[in-house]
Amino acid sequence: MRIRKAVLPVAGLGTRVLPATKVVPKELLPIVDKPTVQYIVEEAVEAGIEEIIFVTSRSKRAIEDHFDSFPELELALERKGKEKELAAVRHIQEMAKYVSVRQAEPLGLGHAVLCAKEAVGDEPFVVMLGDEIFAPETPCLPRLIEIYEKYQATVLSLFSSPRELIPSYGIASVEEKEKHTYQVKDLVEKPSIEDAPSDLAVAGRYVLTPDIFAILEQTKPGRGGEIQLTDALLEQARAGRCYGLNYTGNRYDMGTPLGLLTTSIAWALRNPDISPALRDYMQQTLKEQ
Repeated sequence: MRIRKAVLPVAGLGTRVLPATKVVPKELLPIVDKPTVQYIVEEAVEAGIEEIIFVTSRSKRAIEDHFDSFPELELALERKGKEKELAAVRHIQEMAKYVSVRQAEPLGLGHAVLCAKEAVGDEPFVVMLGDEIFAPETPCLPRLIEIYEKYQATVLSLFSSPRELIPSYGIASVEEKEKHTYQVKDLVEKPSIEDAPSDLAVAGRYVLTPDIFAILEQTKPGRGGEIQLTDALLEQARAGRCYGLNYTGNRYDMGTPLGLLTTSIAWALRNPDISPALRDYMQQTLKEQ
């Protein structure tokens, strides 16, 4: 079955980038001239996704509004002859079909995915976390989908973590199947460096088979009363139904103030309208420092 739907869990409070996220959803913080969540939706659409399912909360209505029509703005742009801006605004709402479901309480990533059960139905789907984007010249999602089509199983994006950061991630125990493709045998959440089975950490992109919902429904809450997606993935892995891609392209973590800043710089340097002036500014500033 072709993968048509992507679940974006966007109900979190964004505590790592407070106070910027006290009122503004972290997913709407800008990277150059677009909110971060728009880059993620565009990534999904480029990979062939047709329907975006936002798992949202009462404080995140602005995300839904961003992807909705805005007749007053469109009319104002049309009257002023700003055709480029008008096309950009309309493109946002036309990229995909959008669905929103509510996560009433922040009970973990596994719970957020489970909230999308009815919207997803009985078909494989993508989960995309909002803290990471991937370089467009080295996309991750198309390759994950290819691996799913070959093995008809859940597929995780993995990356080689620096040794000192291993305790910050879920780490996979793997068996290599082909270049950069592994069967995941086990998952350890935030192990010590000494106990980690590898340096392959789970990144923010997943292709999940629909049986994950039945597993999540039986998954007991763990630390903090949260239902962890990792626990359900572990059950799939131990049943031989979980694979991984060792993604070697550039990924950007936007979950911290420094990450937001460096990601903005990286994307601005890709923009031919901005990059010359930005390079001049950076070079001059570094000389002065």
